[in-house]
Amino acid sequence: MHNLWDRILRSNKEEESLSTFLQRIPVFSHLNRKDFQYIKTLIHTRAYSPGEIIFEQGDPGSGMYIIRSGHVTLFTRDAHNKREDLSVLGPEDFFGETTIATPTARVISASCNEKCELLGLFRSDLFAVAERRPEIANRILLGLTSVISERLQNAILELRKYSVSEES
Repeated sequence: MHNLWDRILRSNKEEESLSTFLQRIPVFSHLNRKDFQYIKTLIHTRAYSPGEIIFEQGDPGSGMYIIRSGHVTLFTRDAHNKREDLSVLGPEDFFGETTIATPTARVISASCNEKCELLGLFRSDLFAVAERRPEIANRILLGLTSVISERLQNAILELRKYSVSEES
């Protein structure tokens, strides 16, 4: 009998923790509490093994990934297939968000450094939200736009620093 209650209680805690976790992700910063009940039904959870490739540079992009546990390395490959690591991301970081709105090829690759749990939100899911609950889709898109804008501004500042140091 205890196993039944354990499964019921554990399930509720996992659902609650998913909502709590998603509330900390900037893309979802404009959502309200009720929105999260709807959004968590659209989130895809997947476990990855150490070294597993999430996607490769050139693959069709279809959405974003949020790291719930583990670490992911973002990298590129040059014309000679030489790998260059760009960044290591950890829990609550996300990547691939630029392909939610526009179906473009991935410009980087991503792989897991260790066992990872990733949450996916894909373009098809966002379009479904836009049809059924446009107010929620608008809030997600506002959060997404804010994040992409901030990242673009930071990239411009970094490029300016780099070009100033090159001139010196």
